[in-house]
Formats: sequence, C-alpha cells, structure tokens
Amino acid sequence: MKKLHISSVKPGDKIAKTIYSETGHVLLGAGLELTDRYINRLEQMGIDTVYIEDKHTTDIIPEDIISDTTRRQAIQTVHKTMTSLLDQPQVKGRMSVPDMGKTFRDVFGSIMGDLSGRKDVLVNLANLHTLDAYLFHHSVNVAVLAGIIGLAKGYNQNQMLDLGVGALLFDIGMSQLPKELWNKRGALTDEERSRIENHTEDGFNILRYQYDVSLLSAHCALQHHERYNGSGYPRQLREQQIHEYAQIVGIADVYDALTSHRSYRQHYTPNEATEYLFAAGNSLFDIELVKLFVKHIAVYPIASVVVLNTGQVGVVSSVDPRSVHRPVVRITKERDGSEVASPYEIDLRNETNLVITRTL
Repeated sequence: MKKLHISSVKPGDKIAKTIYSETGHVLLGAGLELTDRYINRLEQMGIDTVYIEDKHTTDIIPEDIISDTTRRQAIQTVHKTMTSLLDQPQVKGRMSVPDMGKTFRDVFGSIMGDLSGRKDVLVNLANLHTLDAYLFHHSVNVAVLAGIIGLAKGYNQNQMLDLGVGALLFDIGMSQLPKELWNKRGALTDEERSRIENHTEDGFNILRYQYDVSLLSAHCALQHHERYNGSGYPRQLREQQIHEYAQIVGIADVYDALTSHRSYRQHYTPNEATEYLFAAGNSLFDIELVKLFVKHIAVYPIASVVVLNTGQVGVVSSVDPRSVHRPVVRITKERDGSEVASPYEIDLRNETNLVITRTL
C-alpha cells in the first residue's frame, strides 16, 4: 500500500487501511472502492491522507505502534469520558468521575503492553480519522508518544502510569468548552482564545479531585502549554519549574498536532515537525527531551510516497532505526514520470548522492 494526499486519490482506488470515526468505530473499511462521492465526503470530513492499495507495494504494510484493538478501546474510553463531562459544569471546581484513575491506568497498561513488546520503538502513527475525531485520537497519540519517551528515560512502573494517565487526560479540560470550539474553522476571537486557554486549569481542577488520579498526572493537564522560555500559559513557568511529565506531554502534543490535519491548516510531514522541535530546543522545550523524542520518530514513515533529487518517485519500504533519514525507497516512477515496469529498491544509506526532496 501507499499513503497519498486526498488530492491524488482517484475514483476506483481502494482503501488499504481502515478510517475510524470519533468514537473509534469503523467509518470506511479496508478494501472499499472509492467513488467521487466518497472522496468528496472524505475531504469534507477533514481527512487529507489515505492509504491506497497499489500493485507495486502490496507487501508494504505500515504497522501502527499499537494494535488496532488497543487503539480502538483507548479512543472509545477517552470519547466516553470527555463527552460525559460536556453537560456537567464544575461545582466549585469539583467534578467526580467514578474510578477514572483505574480506568485510564488499565487503558495505558494496554498501550504499554504493545510498546514494551517492540524491540526497536520507531513511531509510525498510521491511524486515520475524521477532523471531528481529532481530539480523541490526539489524546491517544499523545499518550503513545509520551510513553515512548518515558520508556527511553527508564521510568519505573509507577512513573509510567502517572505519566500515561496524565497524557491520556491532558486535554480533559476541553470538555468544559462548547463543542463547536474544539475544531473551529476560521480565526478565534479574543474571548474564544481566552476560553480555550482556560482548559489547562479546568482540566487540572477536574483531575485533582479524582480520588484515584495522582497530582502528578493532574499537572500534565495544568502545565502542558507552559514553555521552557516562560512564554507559555497559564502561569508562564520556566525551565525546571515545569514538571518533566508535563514537558514530555507538551512535546508529544505539539508533534501530533503538527502532523495532523487541522481545520485551519494542512499537516506537517514528520520530517518538518521534527525540524520544528529541534528549532524550538531550549526555547519552547528542553533540548535533551527533544533529542530523546526525535530518536524514536520515523521521519519518513513506511508507505510514504517520496520524491528523490533525481526526480524519481517511490514508496518508503523500510526504515533502519539507526538511520531514519536514509530509508529504503521502492522506485515506482522514473524521472520522466513514466511508471516502471518492474519496481526496484534503493537503499539511501548506500547511495550518498541521493536525497529525499519532498513527500507527496
């Protein structure tokens, strides 16, 4: 299969990877043949990339870092919790959700079970979702990414659970906003921006009153928009004033937001997003945490369609974790645009004169 921008998808193409709704249920299943109507509907729902079946790349299968079952259950739990709070205004900052901590420790335990079973943890977030589903998928992705950093830092089980629960629930304060603000198309008013920024304190107030959620997890909600140079909110904390868990969640939050299609902009490629994080090192984020994070990102994920400096077009077929910028590329089009009769592979680790110029 190969991953294409929606503008390059044609009627007759078949979906190779399932697309999920905001509740984690199947929206369009693998094997469905696309029509103009389906393509237009995908665009309307904010889905800007899809995995398509391709005769030259049938054996190229991007594997999400967690299983479909784990992801679906996590999304459904986040969705149920967030939506259950929509019509429950806080009373003096207090709002009780029975067994919230246990529920999300179990969810993160399943995520950790998937992550711990991998020898080389290299992130390829292959899930697809609608724009309306962004908030719920985003929470799960942030938890996955935060978990990877926690493992890399050698956190013990209790530390991992505090970080993981905090990462899954870091945006729970968004439940106190009108739903139309979650993915508003167009510019925000000053009042709307102020209300959105309040979600950090709202989230902290929800979590700190849960009897089985730690204060460290609650601080992930409070501090994930604080920045290393003091430019963040709500308290303009600096450097080590920001808890390390919240710094980790902040990096994961920004990376996944950048690489996701939003109502107000196109997504960044993983390579562009990692460049952004490096540039923000010791400005917005602790550079050592950024370096640790980027070591585990597939900057050219498997099934990505890329263009080489020669003009050749190919699909990334494999990535060596020790050389993420130099993947193996299966050439499907020559420099003159003609389709190759028999695709062949180029290992960029061995071809130093070749570089990837862009991702399609």
